[in-house]
Amino acid sequence: MALNDKQKRYLRGLAHPLKPVVMLGNKGLTDNVQAEIDNALSRHELIKVKVSGAEKAERLAILNSIADTNSADLVMSIGHVAAFYRAAKEPTIQLPR
Repeated sequence: MALNDKQKRYLRGLAHPLKPVVMLGNKGLTDNVQAEIDNALSRHELIKVKVSGAEKAERLAILNSIADTNSADLVMSIGHVAAFYRAAKEPTIQLPR
């Protein structure tokens, strides 16, 4: 699902007070981490992920991989923290048009 700018702005506002649910360490993006991100997106719809110990280009590749693998939208990326959104079957977050 492609989000428009207004929807991304709305989701960034909702994501601001959230704490990172998943933190990537030195081992990087493993299958277990992907499964945990998928599980968190299923429960919460909007999550933050912290990627530590990676350069900017590598970090962007990891974030794009997370978004592609989990069918999620990258809402924002600031420094080492990124927010992802994936609508649930019964969404609790009502996006603006």
